[in-house]
Amino acid sequence: MPGTHAAPVVPRRRNPPYRPAVAAVLSLCLPIFAVIGLGWLATRARLVPPVMVEAVGAFAFLFALPALLLRLIAAQPLGEIFDPRFFAGYLGACLLVFFAVMAAALPAGRGRPAAAGLGVAAAFGNVGYLGPPLLLSLMGERVSGPLAMAIMAEVTVVLLLGDLLMARRAAGEGPLRRALRALAVNPVILAILLGAALGATGTALPEPADRFLGFLGAAAGPTALFALGGTLGRLRFRRRLLALAAAVSVAKLGLYPLLAWLVLGGLLGLDPLWVAAGTLLAALPIASNAFILAQRHEVGTEEVSAAVLLSTVMAVASFPLIAWLLAR
Repeated sequence: MPGTHAAPVVPRRRNPPYRPAVAAVLSLCLPIFAVIGLGWLATRARLVPPVMVEAVGAFAFLFALPALLLRLIAAQPLGEIFDPRFFAGYLGACLLVFFAVMAAALPAGRGRPAAAGLGVAAAFGNVGYLGPPLLLSLMGERVSGPLAMAIMAEVTVVLLLGDLLMARRAAGEGPLRRALRALAVNPVILAILLGAALGATGTALPEPADRFLGFLGAAAGPTALFALGGTLGRLRFRRRLLALAAAVSVAKLGLYPLLAWLVLGGLLGLDPLWVAAGTLLAALPIASNAFILAQRHEVGTEEVSAAVLLSTVMAVASFPLIAWLLAR
């Protein structure tokens, strides 16, 4: 495979180079962000009630996204889609950003819970809702492995860590037990694990099941993106928080992908396709789950809300730009 390295780190099929032109990148990315804008507009104009947005989001999270990921991962041998070096490198870059932002927020007079909330915002991207439609459009099903590992890294580690550090005190059910219980019933995580088990054993999905999952999974992109836009439409942006939101957004959209690119490519020397996939996953805007976590702990809700909104707006330009630079 053409690239800067003689051979991939682990045995896998050789991939064609990732070289989309700028027009192709824009034509693939902008319609996806347009669906988010449609959900935002529909919510702001009160064309759809909040309960409808929540229902669409629940359908995407509980059914469509798990079906999409299960089918993608089960169709490939586990050795070709899972690389422990990628997982460790991506998670390492993620944690570096998390603790760097948290450490920068502490001297500014913010307590540990609020600083941890900003750390979660800078390190937790929309890998679940935005990752599949964007990366599958740009690079095809060959990125299902990096996509699954990024979701596992950010959901199982960053959210768990953020939940623990943002907790002021353990009232009733402890934060660790609550977080672990939520992970144990997370349908996206369960779908990834089941797909990996099928891939590891070489078990093919029966044709009716494969067609059912394909039909259901095809709805994941539009429903998840519309629900994301609707959720953003209910958030509020305080102008006085512009500087803070901009700093967190730059850390998420600039520092995080830069670190991922350096660690995965420069330090670990992984397959260029996987380096590009990891960098693009790191370049996704802040997930609305960061705001939900801040709401749960009642710390930094306005700050995180502003960062989620601003990073999504900025990503409309920054994500295609990073995709184009990687292709160069």
